[in-house]
Amino acid sequence: MPLLTAFHHVAIIASDYARSKAFYTEVLGLSVIAETCRAERDSWKLDLALPGGGQIELFTFPGAPPRATRPEAQGLRHLCFAVADLDAAVAELEAKGVPVEPVRVDRGTGARFTFFADPDGLPLELYET
Repeated sequence: MPLLTAFHHVAIIASDYARSKAFYTEVLGLSVIAETCRAERDSWKLDLALPGGGQIELFTFPGAPPRATRPEAQGLRHLCFAVADLDAAVAELEAKGVPVEPVRVDRGTGARFTFFADPDGLPLELYET
């Protein structure tokens, strides 16, 4: 039996809870599983459902430092979301005011992909499947 059975969640620390909540729910269309105010920590936690399983945990923490650099810093490089129609997804993001990089082609698979960023500059990828 394999040690790992599935992807469960990724955690993101946001600088502005309301702005990031709006981005992930209104721009990307993720649904809220639970929202918790952790008053003793002056912090919020938002659990978001990813299509097909898995979750994003969106946190705020007072005084959290910004990300050191864009994706080449050690640690998590980017989050990637599968889409059926990359052109439609890009058009929807751009219509909502989200800048999207030019579409590229994966040399290994021939699949098309692109990058954009969340409100804190976290690199996000769309990969056409």
